[in-house]
Amino acid sequence: MIDLYTWMTPNGQKVSIMLEEVELPYRVHPIDIEKDEQSDPAFLKISPNNKIPAIVDTDTGLHLMESGAILLYLAEKTGKLLPEDSPDKWRVLEWLMWQMGGAGPFLGQVHHFVAYNPGKSAYAEERYTKEARRLWRVLDTRLGEEEYVAGAYSIADIAIWPWISRFPIQPVDMNDYPNVRRWYLTIAARPAVQRGWDVLGTGRAIPMP
Repeated sequence: MIDLYTWMTPNGQKVSIMLEEVELPYRVHPIDIEKDEQSDPAFLKISPNNKIPAIVDTDTGLHLMESGAILLYLAEKTGKLLPEDSPDKWRVLEWLMWQMGGAGPFLGQVHHFVAYNPGKSAYAEERYTKEARRLWRVLDTRLGEEEYVAGAYSIADIAIWPWISRFPIQPVDMNDYPNVRRWYLTIAARPAVQRGWDVLGTGRAIPMP
């Protein structure tokens, strides 16, 4: 059994979608980041960086923070969604790292400065808007070459997709990125993704372009 500590964020959704895809039994523990529950001492024992998501594997007693590490752990535990052999494995890891080091942090800054705090810093708005559009172009180019970012559907897609699902608050028009749009809708139609999208039962539907 996996205990999942999460909230309705892209990083949280990565893990709930992964758990649904690999069909591992899990229990959801909401951590309301708007009430600073991530700073609770009990949660800090699981996630010392006081961020969601985090998991505890009750089969082994292992606890893990950081969404990328959790995806890798669940893939290895189940033997799913991460190829064992090179070069396919490294292609998946390449695009996972692209999300962890690029798409996640920079789109997160777009959300902060452009969507939620407009007018606070014209420089930040311009910088992160420009980078967001560059990242979308990179992804669109890649998806013009492959059906999924690393060839076959993998943890790389699971990591990236929830960030792209925030397109309504990003300064982009998905219709300008037809390959991303095709990929996004294909993944949105997956039953496991639909189940994992809102494990907290907020009632929010997957955004559709």
